[in-house]
Amino acid sequence: MILYPNAKINIGLNITKKRADGFHNIETIFYPIGLSDILEINISNDKIKFENTGLSVENKKFKSNICYKAYKELNNDFSLKPLNIHLHKIIPFGAGLGGGSSDASFTLKAINSIMKLNIDDNSLLKHAEEIGSDCPFFIINKPTFAEEKGNIFKPIDLKLKGYFLVIIYSDIHINTAEAYERTIPKKPKTSLLELIKQPIEHWKGTIKNDFEDSVFKDYPELKDIKDQLYNLGAIYASMSGSGSAIFGLFENKIDIPNNFEKDFKWTEML
Repeated sequence: MILYPNAKINIGLNITKKRADGFHNIETIFYPIGLSDILEINISNDKIKFENTGLSVENKKFKSNICYKAYKELNNDFSLKPLNIHLHKIIPFGAGLGGGSSDASFTLKAINSIMKLNIDDNSLLKHAEEIGSDCPFFIINKPTFAEEKGNIFKPIDLKLKGYFLVIIYSDIHINTAEAYERTIPKKPKTSLLELIKQPIEHWKGTIKNDFEDSVFKDYPELKDIKDQLYNLGAIYASMSGSGSAIFGLFENKIDIPNNFEKDFKWTEML
């Protein structure tokens, strides 16, 4: 079975409260995009095996890899057969695009299908939540308003198909836990759920990512990228998640400046 675990962007991200368990409550819009990894999973006649091509995965040892964590999560409840897993990695790490979380959730869905486990989506969501905070979104994989730890969902009517998306990733890896610690949680005056109903032309200046305040201080080049995207005609630009990828939404394809050539990706809006 071949699957294409896709990335996401965050349209707005408000950090509203620090929780007693050490995590933070947030509100954000998860939006799936066309940039994707390639994941091939088949039942093995021997032992479980993992291969990686494309970008090298962060965890060289398979048993530390998020795809194996997904296998192990289901193996706790089901007696799974061993698998051959081949991940061709395209979505960069530490970018705020959810690539690893997507790989894990698509692994859950593949195992469910291949082994005919008949796990319903609600149960898959619970398994995904055990693996990582962003994983449950990729079970749904539709435009979604998320709150609390990013795991309480409300469907939204948001369609961006027809717009062009530029993603600039500069090989700056942001530590998510450290990024959270440097934020000052605050409940916004107007919920993102209301702000997202505005025309896209009104998003600039009203829909923001709270991580930008601290991350841009440490990495001013990321703010420069966002400013350049606006100068190039972006309707809306933002950092995704805790960074460091910066994206811009455009009405038309544009010529990308030479300084962005190695870092940018056009991708389709789903």
